[in-house]
Amino acid sequence: MSKQELEVVDQTGGCCPGLTSAPLDAEQAVDLAKVFKALGDPVRLRLLSMIASRDGGEVCVCEMTPAFELSQPTISHHLKLLRQAGLIDCERRGTWVYYWALPAALDRLASVLRAPLSAGATT
Repeated sequence: MSKQELEVVDQTGGCCPGLTSAPLDAEQAVDLAKVFKALGDPVRLRLLSMIASRDGGEVCVCEMTPAFELSQPTISHHLKLLRQAGLIDCERRGTWVYYWALPAALDRLASVLRAPLSAGATT
């Protein structure tokens, strides 16, 4: 795995049209690639799922760590990469850090991947 740091992605939600509406330009492709790179690891994908699906919208790192056979520093590293990709945010409260998904970032990914329904399409 690369030791590169991921740059925080613009979270304004105005990045990219859907993949099927128009070809991405080079800058849009670079921005999206950063997000997909963060999601390209099974641990990070599971972490994002745990955070995004949580009732109440946030979860403590202390509740996520036991779900993995990884050390707490490794989990924190994966969470940092998700944060740098603009998918989650966090807040330290005493000893623990609480994470929540950024709905605009998830909506942006969904809109990029959404294919238009054609008259004869089936789901």
